[in-house]
Amino acid sequence: MTRRPRKGRPTAPRRPPGRRTTRRASRRRADDQLAGLLLVSVVVIAVVVAVVNWLLAHWWILLALGALAALVGGGWLYRRQQQAQWEAVRTQGLRYELTHLDALHHARFEDAVRDLMRRDGCPDAVRVGGSGDLGADVKATDPYGRRWVIQCKHRKSGLAGSAVGTPDLQILNGTARQVHGADVAVIVTNGRVTKPAEAFAKQQRLHVVDRQTLGVWASGSRPLWDVLRAVPPPRKPSALS
Repeated sequence: MTRRPRKGRPTAPRRPPGRRTTRRASRRRADDQLAGLLLVSVVVIAVVVAVVNWLLAHWWILLALGALAALVGGGWLYRRQQQAQWEAVRTQGLRYELTHLDALHHARFEDAVRDLMRRDGCPDAVRVGGSGDLGADVKATDPYGRRWVIQCKHRKSGLAGSAVGTPDLQILNGTARQVHGADVAVIVTNGRVTKPAEAFAKQQRLHVVDRQTLGVWASGSRPLWDVLRAVPPPRKPSALS
């Protein structure tokens, strides 16, 4: 009787030695990194403890540093308060004559309009004029919650300069409310405005500050919403309403 040869057990494929070596190296690197972090932590803690102990032993240094910080902080606060008080006084007494406004650069003319709005009680008034201003040179919120968008047209020659026409007002009308969210859209000039432009402004509920109106506003103390007519009603109650 012949015996059948026994089948041998299938041998599992051996892993390449390179893969096992790579895993061991990765584990060593992770262990080294952990050991390094622990060592750094121990050193940092030791340094902090040493510094705290030194400061506790030399407590007078902490008092000196605290006094110095109090002096510096007090001086900074005092300067800020003085600047704020001076700015309030300057703003409240701000006046411009038309000859002064005529001599300004167009960018400084926009600054003057911004400062007049701040004088009137709009602390957030900001000049945004420049390339890509989309028809807004000055933006402000008055004490009644109304959003003002102002386009400035400076004429160095005053009345002798080119007149503000309907196209200028069309630009303001197209962006003031839709883009800038204006409640009150205004165009301010130290020059003159054409009759068609005035008619267009009235039709579209735009406000025009021509040379005469500008002279009254800039040289007086009345806010712009008291100088203009048919200004929208307040959005919210205020101490001034």
